[in-house]
Amino acid sequence: MNRKRSLPRVHIVGRRNSGKTTLVCDLVKELSDRGLKVATVKHTHHRHELDTPGKDSWKHRQAGAAGVGILSPHMLAAFVPSERAADDGAGYRRMELLFEHCDLLLVEGDLETDAWKLEVWHPDTAAPPYAADRTDIHAVITDSPPAAEFRHLPRSDLAAVADEILNLTDTGG
Repeated sequence: MNRKRSLPRVHIVGRRNSGKTTLVCDLVKELSDRGLKVATVKHTHHRHELDTPGKDSWKHRQAGAAGVGILSPHMLAAFVPSERAADDGAGYRRMELLFEHCDLLLVEGDLETDAWKLEVWHPDTAAPPYAADRTDIHAVITDSPPAAEFRHLPRSDLAAVADEILNLTDTGG
């Protein structure tokens, strides 16, 4: 049976304003410079409209379409309803299909998923790292490690963070 491997996925988690977006962008550049095709997903727990209300694609969905796509000469997008059950992973499996041409999927956010998680943290967040109470976070990425017993990687050493992701996911580069 010729079955494609699952797309390796790592979640960059952290408290609000901890630097998740900046780290994801830095990692995309670092890993892309190493020759990897990196896809990203921004996870949010907020319920809001992703499509533009009033536009044709939105009208198609309002009319009852089970899924709507937009295809232009240089980009495509799909809007597919997704009811997230207790982290059954269905949404990420759908994303894997869309990004099957990629080597790695970096997700910003989603503490509750069953996947590799790295937490970005700095003392300005005024709260301890999630890793202080959670065992499912592989390492904390920070240049100011708090006095706690968990693994950390230096935020200032982006190459080391990228290496760790490649090691975790067994991704070549």
